[in-house]
Amino acid sequence: MAKIGFIGLGIMGHPMAGHLQGGGHDLFVLKRSKPTPADILDGGAVECASSKAVAEQADIVILMLPDTPDVEAVLFGVDGVAAGLIAGKLVIDMSSISPTATKTFAAKINALGCQYLDAPVSGGQVGAKNATLTIMVGGPQAAFDQAKPLFEMMGKKITLVGTDNGVGQTCKVANQIIVALNIEAVSEALLFASKAGADPAKVREALMGGFASSKILEVHGERMIKRTFDPGFRIELHQKDLNLALQSARELGVSLPNTATAQELFNACTAAGGKGWDHSAMVRALEKLANHDVA
Repeated sequence: MAKIGFIGLGIMGHPMAGHLQGGGHDLFVLKRSKPTPADILDGGAVECASSKAVAEQADIVILMLPDTPDVEAVLFGVDGVAAGLIAGKLVIDMSSISPTATKTFAAKINALGCQYLDAPVSGGQVGAKNATLTIMVGGPQAAFDQAKPLFEMMGKKITLVGTDNGVGQTCKVANQIIVALNIEAVSEALLFASKAGADPAKVREALMGGFASSKILEVHGERMIKRTFDPGFRIELHQKDLNLALQSARELGVSLPNTATAQELFNACTAAGGKGWDHSAMVRALEKLANHDVA
């Protein structure tokens, strides 16, 4: 069994770490101002005073943090992970962050004689709890082979996208573009149906049997109809991911017009106090423009 450092016990990191612990691995976690979840401590996890101490104790260090600056601070800040590494250890970043920054972070970790994987996930809190996450990985084949048994404890669909660091994060950004645009499409369709006098629940039911069927229509379409906008996946997090998409697009000289539109709809929700709503609540921005709710 491996000695695993896990930094980032949030709404997704907590169950992910729990699955690894349940698989018999020793867990080392960072002690922060927010209490470590009781079940993780009861399972035998060791609290460490710094990220450096986590890295010193563990053979594999996993990060599950909100954004690029958080990952950079944990890796390279005072008493960060990098300060506690020795050659041969593996760092796995499962956060969703900048592909460009990821390449820089990986190079710095590689210079210490350690391997690095970027392995962002899709599936949200439900996927984390049920160990059904989709995991998109960038990095060396040998490191992927070492980490795959751990990934299999947390997810179902695990893909080595490429052997270069950063491609896992690029894949995750692409995923978030598709999800956002699908939410927008479902929002527009159900709003149109309701405004035209059709029962949106029945419209959704009919569409689920045809070519327009999708996971977004199934899950988020139901949220829109039932007005259940508790996250889920928060709008502010999807905004962060689309910022990465639009920033990367500018660097690449690529136009993403519909991604920009989806981001503006998320911005409108945030302006209305909805940054903590589930991202399916994008429909509320369209409803406000139409002065008509789906349900």
